[in-house]
Amino acid sequence: MNRSRPPAPARVPALVRLSFLARVRVSARASVLACSVVGAAVVALDGTVLTVAQPALQRDLHADVGQVQWTSTGYLVAVASLLVFAGRLGDRHGHRRVFAVGALGFAAASAGIALAPGIEAVIALRVLQGVCGALLQPATLGMLRTSFPPDRLATPIAVRTAVIGLAAAAGPLVGGALVSAYGWRSVFLLSVPPTLAIGLLALATRQPEAEARARATPGLAVLDPLGALLLAAALGLLVHGLVEAARPGGAVPGALACAGAAVAGTALARHERRAAHPLLPPELLRSVPVVAGVAALLAASAALFGALFVTTYFLQDVQRLDPLTCALRFLPLALLMVLGAPLCPPLQRRYGPRRTATAGAALLTLGALLLSRLDATAGALPVGGCAALLGAGFVTLMVTATSVVVHRAPEAHAGVAGGLQQTAMNVGPALGVATATLLLALVPDGGFVPAEGAALPALVAIAALTLPAALALPGGTRGTRPEQAPPRPGRRPCVRS
Repeated sequence: MNRSRPPAPARVPALVRLSFLARVRVSARASVLACSVVGAAVVALDGTVLTVAQPALQRDLHADVGQVQWTSTGYLVAVASLLVFAGRLGDRHGHRRVFAVGALGFAAASAGIALAPGIEAVIALRVLQGVCGALLQPATLGMLRTSFPPDRLATPIAVRTAVIGLAAAAGPLVGGALVSAYGWRSVFLLSVPPTLAIGLLALATRQPEAEARARATPGLAVLDPLGALLLAAALGLLVHGLVEAARPGGAVPGALACAGAAVAGTALARHERRAAHPLLPPELLRSVPVVAGVAALLAASAALFGALFVTTYFLQDVQRLDPLTCALRFLPLALLMVLGAPLCPPLQRRYGPRRTATAGAALLTLGALLLSRLDATAGALPVGGCAALLGAGFVTLMVTATSVVVHRAPEAHAGVAGGLQQTAMNVGPALGVATATLLLALVPDGGFVPAEGAALPALVAIAALTLPAALALPGGTRGTRPEQAPPRPGRRPCVRS
């Protein structure tokens, strides 16, 4: 009697499917990392190369200083005012899609600026570029948060930070070479190929599971347009006021703009308390690690960029160094930014975010303190040593605080968390430069000499604010686990062993 044998379990096809899914997941993560790193680097490079190109732009377009200033101010206001709302759009519609729109729009705006016939068109297109940059920047972190598991997220963030430092350091050199050889328009053409490439790559990269989870989260269907408008007004007026206050004769307009920002911020706070689905999720704002991380980034970026602003004038106007020699004095800062970023994840895993960030905050504060004691005869060694401390402290604090902010945010609010992080990194430099400019005016004769002025001691105090913020971060090596969103009604919670 012939008995048919039962069919063997279909193990091979299952293994093939698992292997295929693993390859697809790895490929998607590689694409996401490439998009995130290149997108962040292009934005950092764009800001530094523009500074070098502005004098040539002014001469070629027969513009005045105020108009040229608005090529930077318009961009900053647009970016700072829309970052959080752009992050919310990413949470709702998928970070990949929002990133692609921002990258392709950034490429189109850059090409338009390179072909602009006059300064008015340049300013308008720079504002558009700022809008696209606001869409792009939070998504660079949001895509990482939804693509990488929390225990592996610190490494891609460190890679992203290292590339940002490299791009910011290379910006003046690349910009100077391009402007000298091809004119100021070539600076804007520089960002067209990479942003076009990563925009198309983002469209080709699929993350259906992450995007489906984001869209299925309750409360994200409502975007809170009034809250977005009030937040945009508050941040836009604040950045405009800080930039205006840093200009000669701009104290009164700057104060009025900052007062308007305070009014808009008060209205926003009242609206968010009453809104059913607020723009800024309460669970995110109640998270001590998220708030502490954003505060640390705000204070650190203000102290660093304010100190660089003062020291640049000290080296060029007091010591009469040329721009290239001045840049070489700051080379240790850039090197520590690039080389120190990959060391931060293992330090964070071994010592925890609190001790790692506190060490970074102490190095940053010490670097600013020693910088404030330099006199008019300071040589390359003390300036380079202070720059190294600033670079080591800032990169340690930035990588650790960013990791905590992104880790501790629920996945459904990764875009808003990325928007808050990027807002701190955009508002902080404006705050630091405005503070330095106002205090330099108090000591007209010796204000540019660090030991004789009031600007750097004030920036030391701002840098010291990073210490209590760092101490509020999670203490254990497992303290960067993401906060879990409450289970949705009608569904059983999933318990992992």
